[in-house]
Amino acid sequence: MVKQITVLGATGSIGQSSLALVRQFPDQYQICGLVAGSNAPALAALAREFAPRIVGIADPSKFTALRDLLAGTGIEVVAGGKACAEIAAIPVDLVIAGVSGLAGLPGVMAAVDAGQRIGLANKESLVSAGAVVMRHVAQSGAHILPLDSEHNAIFQCWTGWPGYHGAGRAGENTDDIRHICLTASGGPFLHRPLDQFDQISRQDALQHPNFEMGQKISVDSATMMNKGLEVIEAHWLFGLPPAKIDALIHPQQAIHGLVYFADGSVVAQLADADMRTPISYALAWPDRLPWHGTPLDLTKLADLAFLPIDLQRFPCFGLARAALIAGGVTPAVLNAANEVAVAAFLDGRISFPAIATVVEACLDTPIDGDVGTLDAVLDIDGAARRHAADHIARVSDFKQS
Repeated sequence: MVKQITVLGATGSIGQSSLALVRQFPDQYQICGLVAGSNAPALAALAREFAPRIVGIADPSKFTALRDLLAGTGIEVVAGGKACAEIAAIPVDLVIAGVSGLAGLPGVMAAVDAGQRIGLANKESLVSAGAVVMRHVAQSGAHILPLDSEHNAIFQCWTGWPGYHGAGRAGENTDDIRHICLTASGGPFLHRPLDQFDQISRQDALQHPNFEMGQKISVDSATMMNKGLEVIEAHWLFGLPPAKIDALIHPQQAIHGLVYFADGSVVAQLADADMRTPISYALAWPDRLPWHGTPLDLTKLADLAFLPIDLQRFPCFGLARAALIAGGVTPAVLNAANEVAVAAFLDGRISFPAIATVVEACLDTPIDGDVGTLDAVLDIDGAARRHAADHIARVSDFKQS
């Protein structure tokens, strides 16, 4: 049977990797819907290639351009956040949630409430709104399959995970493991002298040593905030307390995740650094897709190194772990402040070290509210973004020379 697929974030790195696999197996997968942010020409090209029934572009100002590019195809074209989220609710076999940042939350929630199977690459949704998302998962019977390579590794190793066979509801039967461990490459600045961090340029931070990714996630990987966000995401995905979630730097990136069991056994997942591997697992789950990925050649690995995360070098990781322990609104504040700070760095308005400074300042600013509903989460997110923007604007020392 041909599986119907919807891809949110079709023009981004996750979307492109997903569509590459669909392109390789046209007899097994068919695209139902495509959603992108603002790149109308790229979205139109994908729509003409894959012939979905509907496409959506989040930027309403690009609606006319997209409609004109797809004139005569019979493909329905919609625009705006609400309309794009509604595409995620159209019944399919798998929704790929690849939109970056909290902008991806409405689509994730729409897919969850529709009871979809979701390949989740949007970690920010669980970081900011984990309690809401997982409560709705339990209510709707939706099933979340993690697409981040590290969480997907845990998914493959821990077949006793309560969400593995069921509806994605975690939080039970975790006594059989001691802890899980996510790995990190260490990014491009693992060995850069600390006294040179204020000289890091935008281009320097975008040079990830293993993956080609979008700008925001590349900077997050350089600050190690990405790993901190992944630790928070793992808490919600796998129902584990912070003490049972570890992370280590593993520069070779051969091992993506490990599960330490109560009997002393450790099960690890190894693969080449290619996002098509975890995506293919979600596409074919519970089977595997023979897409002929590059086998990991262990003879070419001189050694496998593992290092603790240095919080002086990577303070953002420490801020994220502290936010998870604090709970409540704190992870949502962390995520919002980080998105604003990363955007400011990419625009040349603050230095690389100032990203952590901005985030910490926002965490130290009391923000009232709760994260019990989607609207409440968005209110907290908005307040934290305003605090971050104000902090950047009034502290001239953050400006790059």
